[in-house]
Amino acid sequence: MYGHILVSSDGSELAQVGVDHGLALAKLHGSKVTAVTVTEPLGGQFAFADDLWAPSEAEIAAYDEAQRRIAERILAPIKAKAEEMGIAIDTIHIPWRLVASALLQVADDSGCDLIVMSSHGRTGMNRVMMGSQTAEVMNRARIPVVVVR
Repeated sequence: MYGHILVSSDGSELAQVGVDHGLALAKLHGSKVTAVTVTEPLGGQFAFADDLWAPSEAEIAAYDEAQRRIAERILAPIKAKAEEMGIAIDTIHIPWRLVASALLQVADDSGCDLIVMSSHGRTGMNRVMMGSQTAEVMNRARIPVVVVR
């Protein structure tokens, strides 16, 4: 039913629940998996606002290296688990992007036919203040999205 599943992780325990579900679906359907982690720009979502702050080249380089190492720590166990399960997997780290748009682009570019991700299930002011990348993916995706809680 699904030939190529995108799973996303930020390294949290909650995200791992979504990854595990995505890998189980991949095993069941004989699907390929693309595991993605995204690191936001230095300064987070405020990095796209003008005149707030400009990091130095040294700060950018240090941030990039730290994010690369974090992404490696997030993706390596996912890859190992998928390989142990006999699942074909690619891992991708997308730096300097907002999560939802990066996931949607990878899903589109990779030809994924399902996105599996976790959600914190925030509501009310928490959702307004912290945003919901999962909700944005669900609203904008052209393929099915499975949300795991």
